[in-house]
Amino acid sequence: MKKEYTLDELLHKAASYCSISEHCISEVEEKLNAWCIEFDEKSKIIERLIAEDFINERRYCVHFVKDKFRFNKWGKIKISYALKQKRLSDELINPALASIDDGEYEEMLASILKTELKGLKYEFEYERQGKLFNFAQSRGFESQVIYRVLKSIDK
Repeated sequence: MKKEYTLDELLHKAASYCSISEHCISEVEEKLNAWCIEFDEKSKIIERLIAEDFINERRYCVHFVKDKFRFNKWGKIKISYALKQKRLSDELINPALASIDDGEYEEMLASILKTELKGLKYEFEYERQGKLFNFAQSRGFESQVIYRVLKSIDK
């Protein structure tokens, strides 16, 4: 038999979930759905979590961008796509992406391309360039940034 929770217990449980790490509304909704919570209770819980600053989507975006850039070494396109899948708006996503330093962004790309180059097998120079370009694109980096970085590591 499943235990029935009161609204306060569910709120406490959800607040606990949000205090462990940053979460956006869609992630909290998924968690509440997994707990089989009614729609009106779910709305009340989310409203209260927002009011008490357990959920702050602006803060979430900034942390998500920093983490995916620093630890996963993702480019802005891939980060933006992941945030849009979490139903976050461009008004929240764009300023968070703008917080990435351009110099650091290009250095990161140069670093991962140099690492990728070590294990790369190719016959011709254009093949090498194509493979590096495709790799960088798969990581979510923009074409113009990839071209600029490829030129700089070839010098």
